[in-house]
Amino acid sequence: MSDRDDFIQWVRTTLHDAEVALHNGDANPRRALWSHREPVSILGALRNAYGLEEVEQGFRFLEDRFSNCSSWELELQACDVIGNMAYTAGIERISFHRNGVPTNLTLRATQVYRREDGQWKVAHRHADTVRV
Repeated sequence: MSDRDDFIQWVRTTLHDAEVALHNGDANPRRALWSHREPVSILGALRNAYGLEEVEQGFRFLEDRFSNCSSWELELQACDVIGNMAYTAGIERISFHRNGVPTNLTLRATQVYRREDGQWKVAHRHADTVRV
């Protein structure tokens, strides 16, 4: 398998499972996949975060509001691996409860990854809501 194929497999399994857990109210798997090295940032559909402290606050904010994920799907539109950097761009479709209310979201999401100690870590996320 190529580096790109290995990365896509990681996105479809490890990253997918962390996103499902987050939307079930458990941000720990997502925390494990995020870099603990600056710079990190989120330009999010619900809030923005710059730096490790704000990213952690963002994770707590989300896990306190999300539950009952029944579906998280990524329609991967583009991705690449170049050395120790990678990116994904795609459409996320999510069914979960936000503040106890059933919610269906469609997001355009782009993420940037760094390979740190042989493992992929998210360094940046940008997501916004797609109006359908």
